[in-house]
Amino acid sequence: MSVSQHSEAAAHANLRLGPLEEQIMELLWDRGALSIRNVMDTLAQKPAYTTVATVMQNLQRKQLVKAEKQGRLVSYLPLISHEEHTAGLMRHALESSTDRAASILHFVKDMPAEDRSLLQAYFADNPDARDAEQR
Repeated sequence: MSVSQHSEAAAHANLRLGPLEEQIMELLWDRGALSIRNVMDTLAQKPAYTTVATVMQNLQRKQLVKAEKQGRLVSYLPLISHEEHTAGLMRHALESSTDRAASILHFVKDMPAEDRSLLQAYFADNPDARDAEQR
């Protein structure tokens, strides 16, 4: 495995979230920067401080959040948007397919008409986007 393939594999692994990671990221995407205590107070299952702190460290390691210190308080904020994360998951799904073209065609065939129209409009408005991979 080349260095770039290893980096890509690591990036894809970073996109997958466990249940608590996903809940915390949803909070950060919805509310912005939060401290560990804010997260604990918001989650329904009331995890321990150390549990949330460990998840935040894991999310930092995955380069999904960053910590900002304000005096003694540390807040965590997302480094990518929810939409960017979703796009990364979609990219990963396509890259792991044994038949990428068939997967794309099935995906597009099954998407709602308004989503297909959005793609058509995007390509019509951005002709360079069609050729971006060839550069």
